[in-house]
Order: sequence, then C-alpha cells, then structure tokens
Amino acid sequence: MSAERLRVVVANPFDERVADVIRVREPRIDLIVEPELLPPMRHAADYSGEPSFRRDAARRDRFRELIDSADALYGIPDLDPAELARTVRANPALRWVHTMAAGGGGQVKAAGLTTEELERVAFTTSAGVHGEPLAEFAILGLFAAAKDLPRLRALQDAREWPGRWTMRQVSDLRVLVFGVGGIGRRVAAKARALGATVVGVSRRNVELEEFDRIIAPDRVLEELRDIDAIVTTLPGTDATDRMIGADVLAALGPRGILINVGRGTVIDEEALHAYLMASPGATAVLDVFAVEPLPQSSPLWELPNLIASPHTAALTDAEDRRIAELFADNAGRLLDGCELRNRVDPVEFY
Repeated sequence: MSAERLRVVVANPFDERVADVIRVREPRIDLIVEPELLPPMRHAADYSGEPSFRRDAARRDRFRELIDSADALYGIPDLDPAELARTVRANPALRWVHTMAAGGGGQVKAAGLTTEELERVAFTTSAGVHGEPLAEFAILGLFAAAKDLPRLRALQDAREWPGRWTMRQVSDLRVLVFGVGGIGRRVAAKARALGATVVGVSRRNVELEEFDRIIAPDRVLEELRDIDAIVTTLPGTDATDRMIGADVLAALGPRGILINVGRGTVIDEEALHAYLMASPGATAVLDVFAVEPLPQSSPLWELPNLIASPHTAALTDAEDRRIAELFADNAGRLLDGCELRNRVDPVEFY
C-alpha cells in the first residue's frame, strides 16, 4: 500500500453521486468503480442491489481482478462472506475493508478468517451513521406504547367507540437501554429530553452524560422492578444471543414496553410471543427479527400488541452520503497512521 495514495475499489452497489464526496474529503484516494459490474440500487442505501443481477464469466473475472488489486474495499463483495474470504486470501496487498452495515462484524465473522488474516486486514463498520433515525424510531415506539396505538388502531378498524381510559406519559417512563454506544446514547438523549428517566446497561464501567446512570448486566433483573420500557440497541454476537428472554420479560411486568433497533437475535422470540400473549397490556415495537424477512409462518404476525417494521427504520435519503463521509475520514486516518473509527473487534466481532 502506498504511503501517499490509497487504491479503493467499490465492491457493492454504489450511488455514484457520493463519489465526489469521497474524493473531495480525501483527495489521496484513487476511487475505482465500474457500475456495470455492480447490481443496480433499488433505493437509497441498497447495498444488496437488484436480486436478479448476474455477472457473466467475463464480468465476474473483471470484478475479481479489480477487488484483488485494491488496497481497500468500499463494501464486502456481494455481501458474501465466502467472497470476502476469497478476496482476503487472493490479495496480500489488501489492508482495509469497510462494511456498509453498522453490524458488519457479523459478516466478517461468517467469513471464517484466520487470526493472521484478521490482524493483517482492518475491518470497519458504519456504526453511528444510523444513530439519529434509529433513535427516532425508538422514541416512536415509546409514544406508540404509552398512547396505546395498537389498541387505537384496532378500535378504528372495528369502528368501535369504547369508554375512556388513562394513557401513560412518555415523560413519566423509566427506560432501560441495552447498549450505550452511538445509537443507545442518541436514544437516551432524546428520551431524557422528553422527561423520561434513562438507565443504560453496559459491561464497561463508564459514566455518560446522556444517561441518568449506567448499570452492569448482572443488575438488570433487579433494576427491572422499577422499569417501564426496554430499548435494545445491541449487536448480534454470541454474548447477546437471546439476551432478552423469559426471565427479563417476566421481570419487566405485564405492561412492559420492548423496543428493538439493534439485532433481532438479541430477543428470544418464542419467549416474547408467550409474554405478549399472556400480557395484553404490554407492547413490542420491533424493527429487526432473528430471521428476515419475518417468515409468513411466524406467530409474531398475529399479535395485536406487536408493531413490526421490516428493518427499515435506519434508512434515510442521507445514509449513502453519511457512510461516504465516514469512509473518507477513515481513509485519511489509515493513510496518516491513525486509529480507525468503528474498527471491528476480531474476537467478539462488533
């Protein structure tokens, strides 16, 4: 890798309008993109692209020739962990791969790279880019639950006008946020601005101004006695798998609010189904699920007290530009020998 310039090959669907953003913010980048080799985008931040796209043998060879010549990749080739592993092994000059997803560490883990390969190639994610829209969705969830939105929708569909009932105020809620990174901090700041009390959950002994206080995971069940709502912003790792299970939901109580803008695997969906069935006063607002798309056979579809979003809460028209800005900043850091932002932990993969 040249100390003066960085050869970057675009390896996933790309909005060419952000090419100038990258080049202007870091002029030492040589940005290589051949649109005919990449699936067309169907919408903003569509990094999987048109599903029907196929490369013939000549275009496949050209695509691999390009990514195997790169110092850095803008995206995981075809979002395919196997192709990522092939690329790392075929290109000894490769030093950095940026993943489009905030949780891109899962894709890196799935590639099955060796310890030496993980040390040789730096992997970064787009964490932080999605903080504002996901925090807004979490606040939507708090309001929807506090103001009984599922019940209101059902009554309107049935053209029923029942007796009046009391609704909760978001300003009175006590909210427990799992994950105190960029997304969790934005959720906490917005919820506290509305008057809510916000407690964070973190394995690290930290103090952050966005939270009223932060507790360790082993104190969660005790804390839940005084909590109205849970918001999880956690990545999908072995440590977080089904962390929100039957014990946590039982401690949350029959009017609990559960919001997930992290990864779907954090919630034990079987336990969640049982909880919502037994607790009609509880509400779940989920943007993510363990299996996506959520299968038609999933019983979660039938729950009147669950609001499902098809993993779209983070998507905004500005996402491509924000990722490009993050990438350009990290490219400058790489060229200057500085620490990269959002580097994937090679052990826990977040």
